[in-house]
Amino acid sequence: MLEFDVVILGAGAAGLFCAGAAARRGLRVLVIDHSQKVAEKIRISGGGRCNFTNRDLDVRAPQRHFLGDNPQFCRSALARYTPQDFISMVQRHGIAFHEKHKGQLFCDHSAEDIIGMLLAECGESVTRWQPCSVKSIIFSGSSAYPESVCNYEIDTSHGPVRCRSLVVATGGLSIPKIGASDLGYRIATQFGIDVVPTRPALVPLTFDEVAWQPLAGLAGVALPVRVATGEKKQRVEFLEDLLFTHRGLSGPGVLQISSFWQPGQPLHIDLAPDVNLHDELIQAKRTSRKRTANELARWLPARLADAACAGALCQTPSPAPAPAWVAACDRPICDVPDKSLAQLAEVVHHWQVTPNGTEGYRKAEVTAGGVNTRALSQQTMEARQQPGLYFIGEVVDITGWLGGYNFQWAWSSAHACAEALPGPAGASTDADAVTH
Repeated sequence: MLEFDVVILGAGAAGLFCAGAAARRGLRVLVIDHSQKVAEKIRISGGGRCNFTNRDLDVRAPQRHFLGDNPQFCRSALARYTPQDFISMVQRHGIAFHEKHKGQLFCDHSAEDIIGMLLAECGESVTRWQPCSVKSIIFSGSSAYPESVCNYEIDTSHGPVRCRSLVVATGGLSIPKIGASDLGYRIATQFGIDVVPTRPALVPLTFDEVAWQPLAGLAGVALPVRVATGEKKQRVEFLEDLLFTHRGLSGPGVLQISSFWQPGQPLHIDLAPDVNLHDELIQAKRTSRKRTANELARWLPARLADAACAGALCQTPSPAPAPAWVAACDRPICDVPDKSLAQLAEVVHHWQVTPNGTEGYRKAEVTAGGVNTRALSQQTMEARQQPGLYFIGEVVDITGWLGGYNFQWAWSSAHACAEALPGPAGASTDADAVTH
């Protein structure tokens, strides 16, 4: 039976990074993944250019950009392996990149550059089995780490292997078409480790089909907005772009707020956050004879301006008769009463809608929830009550904002784990018997 110092389950961002870092320490590493392709989520991320980190992450309070039952958990790993550390690796490999928006860093060429870099870091010393499924895992070790003991026996479709340390980097449930699975959560449950209920995050929001009908024609319209949810201390808001879809709302602002939105909660959306629309409309009334919707189109996309003046924003989340001011706005702005213009501005600045759900894991960029951080060491990512078992990346109950934060969590948690793994045990591996 083949023996390794560490077996890593998952050949994604966290798994590959951990493998390379562990191999540099001289550990014998095996990476197992059930998918045919390596790091497919990296490949499709950022429109194919991979938003690999965010330089705005504050290492003094990194949890500000993360959520979970205990977001403070991520502080140690993120402070010890920072965005600048990963940027330095990217630069060392000669990968060109640029900042697109709010600290978000993207490859100039392709996400394949990041995958190539991670594989190069692994080098020839990391063994990788793909596709390879895990049939069972048996723990036969103790609370200590004797140099000659392999704690875990893993039965795989490539045959059984033994290892001293087992790292779970299997990701979450998002985007099942590229191979997402619940393996990591099942492993945690097998060893008595609590799993926080999972849900789609960074995901478009949907509305009842009938209720959304007045706005379905706006599909494709995008604009910057301020979107918020929650009340008082629980209120969260983002100033980002919003995109109308046939089924609801998407775009960066909605993806951000979706991680915080709870079923039944309304969204509070300012569709013109950079202008005092009431004052502007009153000013336009004094000098213009254009239709109200045409004037409103100075600050909103034309189709949205037409819909707002027609009362469509007032008819969601459930169809209702148009309010009285709508008829008044269907004329040149110079003939519209000040009160009606004030009501129009109020609707645009304080649009309130309540989603009925999300597009689910098939459209979610990440999975919220996961392995309970209180069961893990924040310094090493090792399970407190299960020696030699580690959880890193998305499988853990740490979820970042949109914009490179989740990839940084993958790098940082993987680095913390790799540095903490016990050193080489000195056992031998028959490399010729290994299938890549």
